[in-house]
Amino acid sequence: MAGSLLMSVSKDERERAVYRSRRMYETDMQSNIATAEDRGEQRKALAIARNLLGMNMPLDQIVTATGLTREEVENLDV
Repeated sequence: MAGSLLMSVSKDERERAVYRSRRMYETDMQSNIATAEDRGEQRKALAIARNLLGMNMPLDQIVTATGLTREEVENLDV
């Protein structure tokens, strides 16, 4: 479908190149946004784990509550 849409945009090679560049830009932006959201969620989970460690919550419960791995929690500075 994308290929037929691309060809229907124009028979002009320059216009097709501009279209491909715009699509690539949009895809890159979506990927960057998703990556930033993932990093934000990771930071939140780490902050919560630090707080729970400070409250002396058992490690297994922190892992379950945050979704972090046991190693990630063990490596945190409190």
